[in-house]
Amino acid sequence: MRQVGGRARSAGGGTQALRPPMIVFGCSHYPELSKNVCDILGITEGNVSITHPSNKETDVAINEFVRSKEVFVISSGSSTDINNIIMELLIVIYACKTSSARKIVAVIPYLPYSRQCKMRKRGCITAKLVAKLLFNAGVNHLITMDLHHKEIQAFFDCSVDNLRASPFIVQYILDNIPDYSNGIIVAKSPESTRRASSYADRLQLDIAVIHGEEKVGEEEYTDDGRSSPPPLVASTAAPIFSFDYPGNVPLTVPKIKPQIKVVGDVSGKIAMIVDDMIDEARTYLDAARLLKQEGATKVYVLVTHGILSGKAPEELNHSDAVDEVVVCNTTPVKHKLERCPKLKVIDVSIMIAEAIRRIHNGESMAHLYQNIRGDD
Repeated sequence: MRQVGGRARSAGGGTQALRPPMIVFGCSHYPELSKNVCDILGITEGNVSITHPSNKETDVAINEFVRSKEVFVISSGSSTDINNIIMELLIVIYACKTSSARKIVAVIPYLPYSRQCKMRKRGCITAKLVAKLLFNAGVNHLITMDLHHKEIQAFFDCSVDNLRASPFIVQYILDNIPDYSNGIIVAKSPESTRRASSYADRLQLDIAVIHGEEKVGEEEYTDDGRSSPPPLVASTAAPIFSFDYPGNVPLTVPKIKPQIKVVGDVSGKIAMIVDDMIDEARTYLDAARLLKQEGATKVYVLVTHGILSGKAPEELNHSDAVDEVVVCNTTPVKHKLERCPKLKVIDVSIMIAEAIRRIHNGESMAHLYQNIRGDD
């Protein structure tokens, strides 16, 4: 179907009314992604001016007529300056809202703060805060990819499309890993087992799990003064409320992490570690070294989001245990390729562009979720 003036001409030659026009804006920190998406869609990227004056504030000017249009704003998390990225995105969205855009769709392949989606002591669930900020700024719909936990979708008061990068990664394995049939899919922690099982089922390979790895973000219990056990003897002062309890409240038995080990046979096989993101390299390097010690011939790391903060690119490149690292272009990685020649990038722009096209045309998204089960 081609657009002709204010009508749409179908393949049969007839015409039908067009949906309200759309426009795609890209934020300043990752212009390559928005350009790729617009090139695939065959449209010109919207004109938005984003400047950062000397006072470090973000100044946004929408240089397009957006009234009654459907607006798509493309941004993504990164390993640096993440808070400014979020603020810039919120201001662009709010500027479109105050300019009377009909609908605003945020396209955020890697959702910032998505790992902070669980309550820890007196902290907070920051992923929910980000969801509330986006919705209150004016977002009506969210397109993202491989959320750290798919339950994060419930934090949003708008519809969410959580796309999957697994078709691209599976195709990369089929096309670029010689003798992949002699491989094994590895979950680097028990929490990653479900994701690894999904890849193993599609590639008809066995699965191995690394058990005993220290979980990122967990802290050992320390008495920080907040513990207030019940008194062993009754107080002489008259209590406001009291009851008789036979004995003391039992304490929870502390966790003792077992020594790291591989559950499964990886000897003589190509080990492929799959996950949703790689930030710091330490846990992946520990897993790769263990797999090589257990007899794996090669170790590949295949993830969706290549955040690779700090010195992670150099650490991966200098490691003899890791043979190749494969990530998708959901976050800016171009400047990290020189720092880590082992790094390979899969372009997922076509899926993001297809999601935008389908949402704008009011088409079903089911095609993009073919063979995706509820537990994937």
